[in-house]
Amino acid sequence: MSRRVATAACWLILTCAVLCVMALVAERLAYGDWEPPPPPKPSRVSASEGFPPLPLPVTPLRRTEKKRPPAPPALIAKIRYGKPVWKTTEDGRRFSYLDWQSDTTDLHNILQTAGSKLGVKYRSVELGLEEFSFSPSEVPILYISGHHNFDFGDELTEKLRWYLRDGGTLVGDACCGAQPFTESFKALCQKLFPQRPLRQLPADHPIYQAFYQIENFTYQEPNKGPYTGAANIYGIHLGCRVAVLLAPYDVSCGWAQHEHPWGFRVKAVPAQQFGVNLTSYCLATHELGRFLGAEKVYYQTGEPTREEFVFGQVIHGGDWDPHPSGNMALLKYVGANSTMEVQFKRVNVDLRKTEAFQHPLLYMTGHDDFVLLDEEVAALRSYLRNGGILLADACCGRKDFDKAFRRELARVLPNHSLDQVPPSHPLLSVQAKIGKVSYSGIVKQQQPDLNAPVLEGVTLGGVLAVIYSPYGLGTQWDGMERPFARCYSSPDALRIGMNAIVYSMTH
Repeated sequence: MSRRVATAACWLILTCAVLCVMALVAERLAYGDWEPPPPPKPSRVSASEGFPPLPLPVTPLRRTEKKRPPAPPALIAKIRYGKPVWKTTEDGRRFSYLDWQSDTTDLHNILQTAGSKLGVKYRSVELGLEEFSFSPSEVPILYISGHHNFDFGDELTEKLRWYLRDGGTLVGDACCGAQPFTESFKALCQKLFPQRPLRQLPADHPIYQAFYQIENFTYQEPNKGPYTGAANIYGIHLGCRVAVLLAPYDVSCGWAQHEHPWGFRVKAVPAQQFGVNLTSYCLATHELGRFLGAEKVYYQTGEPTREEFVFGQVIHGGDWDPHPSGNMALLKYVGANSTMEVQFKRVNVDLRKTEAFQHPLLYMTGHDDFVLLDEEVAALRSYLRNGGILLADACCGRKDFDKAFRRELARVLPNHSLDQVPPSHPLLSVQAKIGKVSYSGIVKQQQPDLNAPVLEGVTLGGVLAVIYSPYGLGTQWDGMERPFARCYSSPDALRIGMNAIVYSMTH
């Protein structure tokens, strides 16, 4: 009986306590001075972790285990390749190593350095080409380093070609300046793009200006010590971006911050500066590469040439076709903004053939130095003296093409010079009225007061036979931004191009 009384007493006490608490809460609510307790801090433990264990091989987190933040995206992958290399020390001991792992921390270090300078966070990975999807969206940059010969074989080389055309970038580093690796990389480039030679990048290339202003490298050679020389990086352009890069003097040791007396290499500070510029350049041009990888089709290609205007582009010894989609965009613009009839067709013109004389206007462009053959010089001279018009521009405003064009034009027309086209010239009013124009960001930064078109020309028989722009025109016809280009804005580039076409057809 006492047990029942005790139990009843406990329930009575508990009930009274609850009623007291409820009364207190009601009173505080009535006077508005009660606040709910603060919410608990987020635990970053997902609700799914309260479910029963998942089947193997998936292992769930413990209830108290914090989730890791997501890994940053992969920007660059070091290619695994080759078999172990055996070496013998002076005391007769033999050991093996993997050539591609000569500098194990090079990518990690340079991405950390670039991340701190650029305010971005990316990681590197390692992969074999046999397991790679060859999609630039998965890994934008492939990196290969080593000392010895290598060969990827025809199948992987073909996949690598499409990877580069789709917007990917390939970077090669000759560790310790090893010549066998350099020769193998050059052979790979020849297989990848037989018509595009691996060239030394000029001093004004954007990769030397993407973050740091690099004019020279400090080099280290055996028995010579440090010395200063011109930056020595080679590349292959696909359109307006360099898609393949080769450092014949070792930069990976500088990235890994190795200092040693042997080998041909770039010292650590300039090597790291180049690594930051490389990262900046590839990030800035990644979307451009993907855009250029989508081939534009001239739908009237193959049809007989009619009375409409047909775009003729001059083939020369340099990179004569850096923006193949730009010409289509210009033709569309001319068709929509003038009364001219255009044929959506481009003809690649060999100056040595008589077909060149079928075109009232020929277009010439490029980034690099080039030299016309004697037959091409004579044919272009005859074309211009017989009423043809040449429109030319330095793609992306590159100095190498500018110097080459002026030199070669002096061979074509030795008694004439390029003169400034005055604002009152019919070229600037024959269709669109062109007064003030705008330029790309890098031009605005260097020349903030420049707002007039900079055009030069040669007049023959009262007609402007040569129209030349040292700033990029065709660079911006397709409207795709080139981050490091010295060029006109897209609307003004299209208007100048249209006026040149209308001028050629009416003069």
